[in-house]
Amino acid sequence: MLLKSLVGSACTLLGVSTALKLAPVEVKAQAAALLHSTVRKTSVVDQANMRVELLPALSDNYMYLLIDTDTKEAAIVDPVEPVKVVEAVRKHGVRLTTVLTTHHHWDHAGGNEKMVKLMPGLKVYGGDDRVDAITKKVSHGNNLKVGSLNVKCLFTPCHTTGHICYYVTKDDSSEPPAAFTGDTLFVAGCGKFFEGTAEQMYKALIEILGRLPAETRVYCGHEYTVSNLKFARHVEPDNEVIQKKLAWAKEQCSNGEPTIPSTLADEFTFNPFMRVKEKSVQDHVKQTDPIEAMRFLRKEKDAFRVPKE
Repeated sequence: MLLKSLVGSACTLLGVSTALKLAPVEVKAQAAALLHSTVRKTSVVDQANMRVELLPALSDNYMYLLIDTDTKEAAIVDPVEPVKVVEAVRKHGVRLTTVLTTHHHWDHAGGNEKMVKLMPGLKVYGGDDRVDAITKKVSHGNNLKVGSLNVKCLFTPCHTTGHICYYVTKDDSSEPPAAFTGDTLFVAGCGKFFEGTAEQMYKALIEILGRLPAETRVYCGHEYTVSNLKFARHVEPDNEVIQKKLAWAKEQCSNGEPTIPSTLADEFTFNPFMRVKEKSVQDHVKQTDPIEAMRFLRKEKDAFRVPKE
């Protein structure tokens, strides 16, 4: 029971990572690892064209090892705990060439310097000059390769002014694409508007990410799913999809399993920030304009006290 309680806390209490931001990076990483690393499990999503290993980090972050199955070339998304990354690279027997940084915040880019020291020659991509160890600044629509995989850069400013999501496909493949969404799109939620506006988040979620193929798998930056779904339930108490997803997510977290990936199709059924055009969400915030609904939802979410159940 103690183990399940600890894991549940990792999935529902966000105050840990917030409080830790006041401390140096090394202290934060060590404290988070002591509290969470023994209970959050790694997970691998295998496809014919790519493999993605979810690597839990800090209190509630995810790093992602993206492997091209044809060439065994790999990229790592947001390697805040580089030693874990090196271990995963060796385990899979792949050649790591690339760091894909979603944004400059310490819990995403704070491991870049050490990563390039441990594995010299890495290309470090990001959309912001504030990204540690960056070797190539990218912008919207830029394309790069990881082996035979195509990686398209999607500029989604709001959480930070330089936030980039990475959309991964392979030519002539029938497998689902992947989107690494950092702190723009979470399962059932979105990132705080630290450096941007509701207009920007609406564009990011609805007009950029929302127009990707519905089957696209969403790999986000944090394990916030349970708390996000509790807010979604508050917004749409009669939405049965939310209720079922929340029950599933609680079970996943109690077993130390990730709730990621989601899909874009699923997000449109339970994520209130993706549902700002829906009457039920607009009625809740008393706004008929989707952008205003986005603005009011984020303000409400920022002040929302997550219930225990």
